[in-house]
Amino acid sequence: MSDQLPQDALLVLAASEEHIPLYQEARRRCMPTIAVDMRADAPAFPFADAALQVSTLDAGAIADALGDTRPAGIVVGATDAALASWRALGLRYGTPYIYPDRAFAGLDKAAFHGVVASCGIDGYGWTASDDPDEVTAKAAGLRFPLMVKPVDGSGSKGVTRVTRPDDLPAAIAHARAYSASRTVIAEEFVQGQQLTIDLFLRNGRSMMTCIKDQEVVAGGFVVRRISTAQLPPAEHGHLEATAERLCRALGIVNGPANFDLVLGLDGRGRVIESNPRLSGDSIPRLHAAARGVNVVGALIALALGEPFEDYLAPTRNAHAAVELIGSPLATDGELLRWEGVTEARNTPGITDVELYAEPGDLVRPHNQSGHKIGTLIAAGPSVADVSSSLKAAGALIRPIIRPTTGASEGTWR
Repeated sequence: MSDQLPQDALLVLAASEEHIPLYQEARRRCMPTIAVDMRADAPAFPFADAALQVSTLDAGAIADALGDTRPAGIVVGATDAALASWRALGLRYGTPYIYPDRAFAGLDKAAFHGVVASCGIDGYGWTASDDPDEVTAKAAGLRFPLMVKPVDGSGSKGVTRVTRPDDLPAAIAHARAYSASRTVIAEEFVQGQQLTIDLFLRNGRSMMTCIKDQEVVAGGFVVRRISTAQLPPAEHGHLEATAERLCRALGIVNGPANFDLVLGLDGRGRVIESNPRLSGDSIPRLHAAARGVNVVGALIALALGEPFEDYLAPTRNAHAAVELIGSPLATDGELLRWEGVTEARNTPGITDVELYAEPGDLVRPHNQSGHKIGTLIAAGPSVADVSSSLKAAGALIRPIIRPTTGASEGTWR
């Protein structure tokens, strides 16, 4: 990585492990990259041609650090924090793609309820406020159980499932601690099949749609496994059309978006949350494994003003799944070593093994999406084949973790 900033480079706003595929794809295209991240040890810095240790929240500071360097394009992957800077810097430098202003409504869970209603999509009871007493009073009148969250949060941070009114104050205080605006939303819990839907649009129509099942860690809300869903064609088409309507309402005419939704016990789909950007949790690699599409390549092409349709043309039709590896401990620990990595990679059906933690790293309990320490990705002709591959690889790979408190040393699973 050079200290000299390259002209006409791709400016990548964030350098987390989720962004590594962006840098790898740019390098494959011989496109220089400038990474921006406030952390000196950002995992993707080694993959960039140059780096700026600046907060992705501060568009002005990024521009100052760039000086006379003008990027050819700007891109953001799986992070909400940098989206405002994506738009501001795109306008400043006149890049080919400008992140849409209306899409920011998708980052505010209360505002997004209004977007859903404007599209004529079924909703459910909710209340939101920056006044804890107001949320407590109004939430008590909703149908329990409730999900209490920061209105501007992501990655399962600050989320609590509440079954009775007496537990609301503690849950609201917990959610406020994770909210930049100190605003909390309480929503009625929707029973049913937990799904996510990813799209990549061109001129308001999806060029790539993938609907996936979600399984969560036992006793929590953090996703453990994400698999391509088996839905009847009519149901798939209905959900795709619903997501396209939401994208257009959010001003997303070209580019990626994803939504969390539930197929309720009454057979009706209800959209829970919006992520107006590329998915995290190695979902781009799942798309590649299942359909042979390259959403990361499409995003870079979009950012540079190039045609991106060919990246989204499917070349296979397989089942695929991502399993997230997290700490088995309920307390912080130190990763001592990984065992069985080579054997897991050589397991039939496994397409990717990604490790996000190295020996000596602090490892936190897997109670947030950002606390995962690795992923396994598998593909195959059937759901059973994929599950078998993940089970076999999961039995082989072992993160050995020493607790920083009195808990017993543990391994994954």
